[in-house]
Amino acid sequence: MAAGAQAPDRDQPSQRRVLRYQVQAPLDVTVLRQGIPHTLPGRSLNLCERGIAAVLAGEVLPGEAVGVEIQLPLASVPLRTRALVRHHDKLRCGMEFLGLTVEQEAFLRQWVEQAKPKPAKEVVAKAPEIPEAASDLPIAENPAPPAQAWRGWRRNLGWIFLLALAAVLLAAFWWRWNRGWQELESGLGVEKTAAERPQVQVPAEVMEKLVTHRVDPDYPEAARQAQLEGVVVLDVIVGRDGSVVDMHPMSGPDVLTHAAMDALRWWRFEPYRVGDKPVAVETTVAVEFNP
Repeated sequence: MAAGAQAPDRDQPSQRRVLRYQVQAPLDVTVLRQGIPHTLPGRSLNLCERGIAAVLAGEVLPGEAVGVEIQLPLASVPLRTRALVRHHDKLRCGMEFLGLTVEQEAFLRQWVEQAKPKPAKEVVAKAPEIPEAASDLPIAENPAPPAQAWRGWRRNLGWIFLLALAAVLLAAFWWRWNRGWQELESGLGVEKTAAERPQVQVPAEVMEKLVTHRVDPDYPEAARQAQLEGVVVLDVIVGRDGSVVDMHPMSGPDVLTHAAMDALRWWRFEPYRVGDKPVAVETTVAVEFNP
């Protein structure tokens, strides 16, 4: 090189200006890393004869050589070429085409004439030999969600569906369980009503001989302090199985009546029989309280 010659300034942009076009088209970017090709799907934002701006579902590195395949609208075959990544930020990248053939350049010009895409504002293009410089292909605002975000949204939708299904099944189970209990209780209520209907009035001294289990009442502390004594008389209905199914106080102090009823509900009688058939009976029971 001659002593007076000066090297071109790499920090100065090229004065050639390139018209770009807004293009929404699917594309694939292939990166060779450690000898293994990786394909990243994406979507173009704008396009010119020098390069392309796109949104990718993955990361590429500035200065990395990649393969680009883009399916332009109204084009029968995709455009395949090599490109150099000029910049990458938040899934957005600018790539500069390397070595477009004459046929591919003619294809792009023909596609522009036929498709008539909307032109984007002009910017000064950087020289192709400066991979570390900022991209000359600005990224459009508000890109569509990338493929990774879409897959995450689908996973969340799946969880929401499973939770909703579980809630529906739980509600159905609770309804069936509650209804079953209501039916069971209603059936028991009918049987209890039939069992509580006394068929015979039996004297107290006769039922006293049929007692098989007796529980003495607790003497209330208030009655003990007042040295209250007396006899509580209860009208009692004994079921066919010998259990006390209902009772009503007939006489006696209230404080002693509650204690007597609490004890009497645990009494058991030998079933009273009419012939060979046990029946529900009505009788009276007297409980005496002494301090």
